[in-house]
Amino acid sequence: MRFFIAMMMSVTLMFAADATIEVVKEADSLPSIAVEDASVDFTGTPAKRFFRLLSSDLNVLTLFNVDHHYATTHFDNASILNRAMDYTLRFRLRDDDAAFVADIRLFQDDKVVMQKSYRVANTGMSPFVAHAIAYDINDFFGQAPLEWLKRKIIFARLKGRMESEIVIADYTLSYQHVMIKGGLNVFPKWADEAHTAFYYTSLSGNKPTLFKIDVRTGARNAIMSSDGMLVCSDVRRDGRDLLLTMAPNGQPDIYLYDTATKTAKRVTTYGGIDVNGQFMNDGRVVFISNRLGYPNVFAKRPGEAKIEQLVFYGKDNSACSAHNEYVVYKSRETNNAFGPNTFNLHLISMKTDFIRRLTATGINEFPRFSNDGDAIIYIKNYKQQSAIGVIRLAQNKNFLFPLASGKIQSLDW
Repeated sequence: MRFFIAMMMSVTLMFAADATIEVVKEADSLPSIAVEDASVDFTGTPAKRFFRLLSSDLNVLTLFNVDHHYATTHFDNASILNRAMDYTLRFRLRDDDAAFVADIRLFQDDKVVMQKSYRVANTGMSPFVAHAIAYDINDFFGQAPLEWLKRKIIFARLKGRMESEIVIADYTLSYQHVMIKGGLNVFPKWADEAHTAFYYTSLSGNKPTLFKIDVRTGARNAIMSSDGMLVCSDVRRDGRDLLLTMAPNGQPDIYLYDTATKTAKRVTTYGGIDVNGQFMNDGRVVFISNRLGYPNVFAKRPGEAKIEQLVFYGKDNSACSAHNEYVVYKSRETNNAFGPNTFNLHLISMKTDFIRRLTATGINEFPRFSNDGDAIIYIKNYKQQSAIGVIRLAQNKNFLFPLASGKIQSLDW
């Protein structure tokens, strides 16, 4: 155990030094874990679905080699089924006063080293129970908290011509709740850290209109409208300021909107295209501009004239996201005039000259950092299918969760 924790700490320290340097862990060095189903009231398909969710979450932790073989047992069985495993996670799903309850026991050999119970109001929230279990196991092994496991994502799903939905989901898309339907509603963005509200752009009226929705009550307030385009691309952590892309005079620019005073100040004044502003922790705003004749990544401080070019590789760089000194962006890798092109995600640091490519195939876009910078979520379109991708940066691992129908237009974490 001490060797295992020391090995993981060394990986974390390497990541802290520079996330643009790829970190590769040998799978053979990881301990093994099996999952056993000991459910009582929720058996058959619900239990197998929960088994798959839990196994997937354990895989995303990248702490174990996960045995994906489904096995059943009694919850109070004193012995584990597969004695070749280093660890065994046993779960029991049951109904308690109309609540969904999951009991777990983590075994090391035949010894219980961790046990806990989880309760939610209904079975529809069971994916978040699985995520909470994985979060606690990660904590049990002394790893840095993975709050993003339990966070909800929000995305726009295109359903047809001029039709889309705004959906709240978990990161695996196992839980989905449609919040907005009817018309063309795009670019949702969480309004606060607690996910009590979100912004989105409606394109169904005469002008693009930015709305704010209270998740708990469904109350909708119109924030503002603008000719041309209007998108909320980022929200400051305290929720006070928004970065908007607007084109009231024909060309899009970045604006800083104060939610208290309800006023917008222009950040960029270029005669071409400036879009997708993102807050950086040092006070700068990173954004995409075609001021070089092609899309690229730039930064500036609001109120100052100086513009700084951040990326010097590639001729079609767009769709960026920032966390501390790191920026992830989308770059076109091929130039095929008669077929689909490949768009990959790249990671750069403001402190080094390294560039790390994060994806390899398909169209990878709309990257978003987790709050702690541990992971990046993004949209992957490949062979007519849309999926949510999650990249664990320090672990150099990429996970995909496909959408059953429709196409993801944009998302936020």
